[in-house]
Amino acid sequence: MMVQLGWATLPGLRGLSVSEFRATPTDAPDNERGVAIEFASDGERDDFLREIEAAFATRRFTNSADAFDTVKAWVLEHAGK
Repeated sequence: MMVQLGWATLPGLRGLSVSEFRATPTDAPDNERGVAIEFASDGERDDFLREIEAAFATRRFTNSADAFDTVKAWVLEHAGK
C-alpha cells in the first residue's frame, strides 16, 4: 500500500519539533511537498510510524525547511529496511 506521510511541526522552547506522524493512503504520491512510501502491510506501516515518532521525539530544528529535509531524508533512508 502506498501512503503519504505527514507530521506536525511545532514551536518549542529549544526549537521546532516534529511529531504526530501519520500515513494517509494515496494513489498520487507527492514527493515534492512530502514523502510517499510503500508498505507491505498495516503492521509494517504501524511499526514504521512508532519508529519514526521515537526517532524524532527529542530532536529540535532551527527552521521548518531543516525539519522537513531531515524527516524526508530519514524516511527515505529507513523505508527500505
